[in-house]
Amino acid sequence: MGLKILPRLVIGNVRPRFPIIQGGMAVKVSTGKLAGAVAREGGIGLIAGSGLTDIEIREEIRIARKIAEGGYVGINTLVAASRFIDVMRTAVDEGIDLLVAGAGFSRDLLALGKKANVPVVPIVSSAKLAVLAESLGATAVVVEGKEAGGHLGTTKSSRFLYPLVKQAVKIPVLIAGGITDREDLMEVLAMKVDGVQVGTRFAASEECNAADSFKKRYLEAKQGDVFKIHSPVGLPGNALSTPFSDRAIAGGAHPEVCNSCLKRCSRSFCIVNALLKAREGDLDNGLVFAGEHVYKIKEVLPVKEIFRLFFDGLEPVEE
Repeated sequence: MGLKILPRLVIGNVRPRFPIIQGGMAVKVSTGKLAGAVAREGGIGLIAGSGLTDIEIREEIRIARKIAEGGYVGINTLVAASRFIDVMRTAVDEGIDLLVAGAGFSRDLLALGKKANVPVVPIVSSAKLAVLAESLGATAVVVEGKEAGGHLGTTKSSRFLYPLVKQAVKIPVLIAGGITDREDLMEVLAMKVDGVQVGTRFAASEECNAADSFKKRYLEAKQGDVFKIHSPVGLPGNALSTPFSDRAIAGGAHPEVCNSCLKRCSRSFCIVNALLKAREGDLDNGLVFAGEHVYKIKEVLPVKEIFRLFFDGLEPVEE
């Protein structure tokens, strides 16, 4: 019999076997194939909605559903995206199980979730924001620290922030940032977390939609390689160096064309184009987001094996 030390994660009517959400990684890094595989293994799989058209959103949700075998599929979209609420409305219309949002805070999303009876899970970086989310009807929150890949809302560790947020609200609180292997998982489980969100480890999976050269860049990373680049979104982001990021830091990556994909943009470079290029394998012109613990990843694995490495011998507590 396994050690029954895993928390039972309940987010409204979403009750996965394992207390894990796969992070939504844009643009087109976490699509239906990855989200469906995570859902099938007993987690919550997220499709990254940022940068997708309505047709693409529906297609990715349907792909995930076919793979998930009844598992839970959600969507994560940047609040900073111009089409943010349209993306979320389309996902709700397509029958999505969960709405997750980061890089900003949206009262409109909470209203949408309440009207459609779909759980909304904001990504927060402070107890104050978690309290606001709860008061407006959030079903749970993810507290994300400086260790996470992509856009960041804080310079503080998730391990420091989690107890503050947990104490401030009654809804479930998941922790995100710096959870890449079994050692990381056991560390945060000892903090009595309600669940975890994991992105970077799943980006280095066989089911991830990124090119082999993108994943190879992960495998090449050494401890301390992740650095913070200032995104045109207006937030810092954790990334690995590429020829493009070197030009962006030097101020030589200004976009020739702007498609107004963000509500506000510094136009220092095009974040959507840079992320798409990286996903396609063009690191000369692409930005590779990654969490601080990416150096722990030594091989690209199928999602099923990643779950085994995380949870082998662990089972949720009985309800």
